[in-house]
Amino acid sequence: MRYETMTPVQAEVIPLAIAGNDIIAASQTGTGKTAAFLIPLLQRLIDKERTKTRALVLTPTRELAIQIDETFVGLGYHSGMSSVCVVGGMPFYPQEEALVAKTDVVIATPGRLLDHMRFGTFDLSSISYVVLDEADRMFDMGFLPDLRRILSQLPKKRQTLLFSATIGRDVLRVSKEYLRDPISVQIGRQVPVDAVEQRFFAVSQRNKIDLIMDILDDRAVESALIFVATKRGVQQLDRTLYKAGFSCDAIHGDRTQEERVVALEKFRRGEIDFLVATDVASRGLDIANVSHVINYDIPRDPDDYIHRVGRTARAKKKGAAITFVTSDDGDIVRRIEHALGHKIELQQEGSGRRRRPLR
Repeated sequence: MRYETMTPVQAEVIPLAIAGNDIIAASQTGTGKTAAFLIPLLQRLIDKERTKTRALVLTPTRELAIQIDETFVGLGYHSGMSSVCVVGGMPFYPQEEALVAKTDVVIATPGRLLDHMRFGTFDLSSISYVVLDEADRMFDMGFLPDLRRILSQLPKKRQTLLFSATIGRDVLRVSKEYLRDPISVQIGRQVPVDAVEQRFFAVSQRNKIDLIMDILDDRAVESALIFVATKRGVQQLDRTLYKAGFSCDAIHGDRTQEERVVALEKFRRGEIDFLVATDVASRGLDIANVSHVINYDIPRDPDDYIHRVGRTARAKKKGAAITFVTSDDGDIVRRIEHALGHKIELQQEGSGRRRRPLR
């Protein structure tokens, strides 16, 4: 798995979790938090008998659940422990079979897990290790009632780890209700690393498409994750870029799970150069070798901006983040400036793109 040194969240969480503590951790995507909860899971459960389901990991999106499952398979390859990914958009019966067989670890989205609970195929009685990953995003997506239904049926004697980029009212309320004397781990807001070159272009809404085509034409842009605010916007931009001859695909909530997985794998393998996505569809994804992140629509929250930008310059590589700013975006620009701790210099549309390479 190529782990050499622990990230800050791993260094803080792993010893506490192995010791059996409940934890509420403020940690963002790309900080190594998946290993921070999977390594203690393996350590605490590896000697348990294999006839019962012992661990449950809940996530907001299918893609994140699949990614966590893949990481678990890698970390636990020699452990003999089994896992199942229980998410919508994938066949129900194989999931049911794995649940009835009492696989060791269940990694799930709340909605599909509740479906199995209604059919009586998921036995929660032996679960002793629970992870709520990206809890704030689950609440944003309306999963709080589903989470309550699931958590209320779990054994009282268990260990629970909650991870969230932000610690808001709902997160605190859930931690108070369902965690036992949790230890708080505050990694702090992660600002983009120095290896990320951040550039902001002032552009009108109608001229965005011309600007992004100019940018993608630059040979320095080897691969790009392009964020758009809405599903319809993703569809329109993907279609326009494809018709213009760009190698691209898209992920958004209206695509089937199979279509989304295929698009992601093509992007990972370098079969396409550009992936157009909404925030929700791409939440938590860890894709290596992304040279550029492009905010076609500026995110409405500074934390989302930092999440997006953190998807490039991974594994000590360099990367670039380009953000389009319209005349209506003044307020969010000021909030991002505050989060970054410095003034944002707006580059005027069309200025400097050809005189100065993007990398």
